[in-house]
Amino acid sequence: MIVARRMTPNPITVKASVPITDAQKIMRKNRVHRLPVVDNHKRLIGIVTEKDILYASPSPASTLDVYEMAYLVSKLTVDKVMTKTPITVSPGAAIEEASRIMVDNDIGGLCVVEDEELVGIITESDLFKVFSELFGARDQGTRVSMLVPDHPGEIFEITKAVFENGGNIISFGTFLGTAPTNALCTMKVTDINKDDLVELIKPYVIEIQDIRES
Repeated sequence: MIVARRMTPNPITVKASVPITDAQKIMRKNRVHRLPVVDNHKRLIGIVTEKDILYASPSPASTLDVYEMAYLVSKLTVDKVMTKTPITVSPGAAIEEASRIMVDNDIGGLCVVEDEELVGIITESDLFKVFSELFGARDQGTRVSMLVPDHPGEIFEITKAVFENGGNIISFGTFLGTAPTNALCTMKVTDINKDDLVELIKPYVIEIQDIRES
């Protein structure tokens, strides 16, 4: 899956000269937490977030009175608080690459740029939806987490056993195990009851860590 399939195309944007109070209103009205900042040619020149505006506002402990604070904030424009060189991703990038970039840089969203033009935005909320689909969260079935030897063919044997006994695998994920010699796998299956599934996979796993109907 690529970023273009999950991004929000033509995202709401703001110009650099807009007061931060107006940018804040736009975020609240549209229920978004960040706004790409573009120039007159739709080229990305920055990004402003709720946190940027919050940090730019006077502290409640300030000795300024409410009118002085309101005046100072009204004079602040987006270009004074935005991140001027935002991290971007291309629409053709893999979704997991976008996720890695967000994690490595501790950010909640990426502007999507193609040929220097902003074409979309992808956020942590979009990735949560992908994560939910990956695990078949909206589908009923038996979910099992198991520690599996990290050998070629082990996953094949498990899925083959499920298939040959009439089961339908609706999700399967592989994650870091407890040691380099194993992997943690999570599988969701329909058309096989929980007890039968346990007996089927026992010969191929080190340990069944969790199994439940969900």
